[in-house]
Amino acid sequence: MKTFNPEKAALGCIQWIRQFFEENGPGCNAVIGISGGKDSSIICGLLVKALGRDRVIGVLMPNGIQPDIQVARDVVEFFGVRSYEVNIHEAVEGIKQALPFELSDQARINLSPRIRMSTLYAVSQCFNGRVVNTCNLSEDWVGYSTRYGDAAGDFSPCSHLTVQEMLQIGEWLGIPDYIVHKAPSDGLTGKTDEDNLGFTYATLDRYIRTGLIDNPADKENIDRRHRMNLFKLQLMPAYEPGDEIWD
Repeated sequence: MKTFNPEKAALGCIQWIRQFFEENGPGCNAVIGISGGKDSSIICGLLVKALGRDRVIGVLMPNGIQPDIQVARDVVEFFGVRSYEVNIHEAVEGIKQALPFELSDQARINLSPRIRMSTLYAVSQCFNGRVVNTCNLSEDWVGYSTRYGDAAGDFSPCSHLTVQEMLQIGEWLGIPDYIVHKAPSDGLTGKTDEDNLGFTYATLDRYIRTGLIDNPADKENIDRRHRMNLFKLQLMPAYEPGDEIWD
């Protein structure tokens, strides 16, 4: 089995980002939501390497009080990028209060990331930007993202890299260990990703890359989530009329 090379992966991704901007917005800025988690931190580092810190804009979007907001502030300080902090609490509560019914648990959980994505696009359109998608392969594989929330964006540098591979890239970039290896959390439910999923990312990543898995229950769980969430990775279905509609 081949060994993952984080340096080659990072350099390839950096070149890909440069090429994307050459083709889709020369001189534009990259706008990225900075949560303080590993993915947004690592991708911020790749963007700085690709475009320079002056063309990267970080947006911090706490919903009221975010206990780990200082980590997000540390990230923008570490990379020296311009940043804006926008508290989305009033926007979230405003929608809740405007609705004539109570939100379901899933709708409530997904509301914040969708408002965050709206915020990113507002910033992007004010500063000649392109919004970065910060999902990774592991999350996408089991649908652990919000459609039209954190799953949206104009380009996705790392959606073909697993969590374990992202961690190695983060280490190669020299990002502080407490940021790279911070326990992954969705910031929505108060639980870690792995608590919500019922298996570890190490287990998932091994299964994705090798097809090997030790626990049959984990395999069933992963396969079920993958099947259920494939639609998130596909273009919106659209009716294509044929010749029959023309008289």
